[in-house]
Amino acid sequence: MQNTRDALTPENLAMLQSIAETGSFAAAARQLGLVPSALTYRVRQIEDTLDVLLFDRSARQARPTDAGLELLREGQRLLEDMDAIANRVRRVATGWEPQLTLSVDGVISPTTMLELAEAFYALAPPTRLKWRDGILSGTAEALTSGHADLAIGVAVGSSSVAGLQSEPLGEVRFVFVVAPHHPLARLPEPLSDATLREHRMVAVADSARRSNVSMGILAGQDVFTVDNMRAKLHAQLRGLGGGFLPEPMVCHYLQAGHLVERQVERPARTVRLSYQWGGPGRAAPGRALQWWLSQLQSDTTRRALLENHHHF
Repeated sequence: MQNTRDALTPENLAMLQSIAETGSFAAAARQLGLVPSALTYRVRQIEDTLDVLLFDRSARQARPTDAGLELLREGQRLLEDMDAIANRVRRVATGWEPQLTLSVDGVISPTTMLELAEAFYALAPPTRLKWRDGILSGTAEALTSGHADLAIGVAVGSSSVAGLQSEPLGEVRFVFVVAPHHPLARLPEPLSDATLREHRMVAVADSARRSNVSMGILAGQDVFTVDNMRAKLHAQLRGLGGGFLPEPMVCHYLQAGHLVERQVERPARTVRLSYQWGGPGRAAPGRALQWWLSQLQSDTTRRALLENHHHF
């Protein structure tokens, strides 16, 4: 038994636990249906391979040494992990996916997403959940490139991949806001493009790998680019620039006077959003994806995903 992996098999770990529980090699041998000499030989082999003494044989009882206690503790954890893996594999065989990845756009309420995740985990599914942040076309790209199973908050018309399933999520109105101490808060409305061009905008970069698109930026304008909507919101609260943000995300800050909405000459922006799944080569939805799709059929859930921003 030269290799530690040969020594630390589930059978050997269970045997060591039996010795510790019964308190003697002879009792453990009876429990396991082994002759005492065979059990003693196996323990010596394990000790020789690990180069440690696992049991103190000087007393009448076989007492684990400190090293033995550590091995028993870790061995118990390994055996429990093996049982958990076997249980997970059995449950996956019943139609649950091993992992479900969600691509979630920055306009979606993180509070509602976490509430849905909590309800999902309450089912004790064997499926591991992964949440990827998406922005603009990157939300859908994660799905179409095979890096996500469900995209939530896709701008309608941003993707037209064959076989992709899509359902409407709702509409979000974007408003132009600045901090009350920002110069644009004091200029007469409506703000023209020429006026806006003289001031820095805060933009969220598209999370698509082959894109550097940012919405609402004018040619030649100074831009502070961030990676997510929360960073954009906080940058605008600090007065680092102006920009368009989803109305549900900023309504609390507008009411509190931390942000000011400004009318602009360009047309109001209302974005229609959807959720998407499937695509070429995709199998039928497993039980985890089916659960998420069933939740998204609720008008209340869809509305909360777009509007429930005030708690976060």
